[in-house]
Amino acid sequence: MLNHITLMGRLTRDPELRYTSSGTPVASFSLAVDRDFAPKDGGEKQTDFIDCVAWRQTGEFVSKYFQKGSMAVVTGRLQIRDWQDKEGNKRRSAEVVVDNVYFGESKRREGSDSGYHDAPPQRSQQSDSGRSSGFTEMPEGDGDLPF
Repeated sequence: MLNHITLMGRLTRDPELRYTSSGTPVASFSLAVDRDFAPKDGGEKQTDFIDCVAWRQTGEFVSKYFQKGSMAVVTGRLQIRDWQDKEGNKRRSAEVVVDNVYFGESKRREGSDSGYHDAPPQRSQQSDSGRSSGFTEMPEGDGDLPF
């Protein structure tokens, strides 16, 4: 059996990072995901608002690097939860239990609201342990790739 979901959308609010009683981090957020098709009457595409929950390091990552309006790509599994509201009524909700989160767009330039920009040339960096990060500096040139 297969339960795998991949979504791309914008966060509708800042992620909410909490910790369980045992200290396990968990982040909750919601994605606004446009449907791939428009109604036959020519109207706008509809949007689904999908609740997501990310545990442990993934939750901390989402909380640190994503905010309301960020484009995110998430992979995980769909989970249906049964619960009881304050009035004692039985309720059911669906959420995505996130395995991985990826950036869905380029990083915004600080101090600029004019959109997005190309990534700067990658530079070689040393990590805390002294190892190279695997990036090498590209020489300035005419911009043509060597292949």
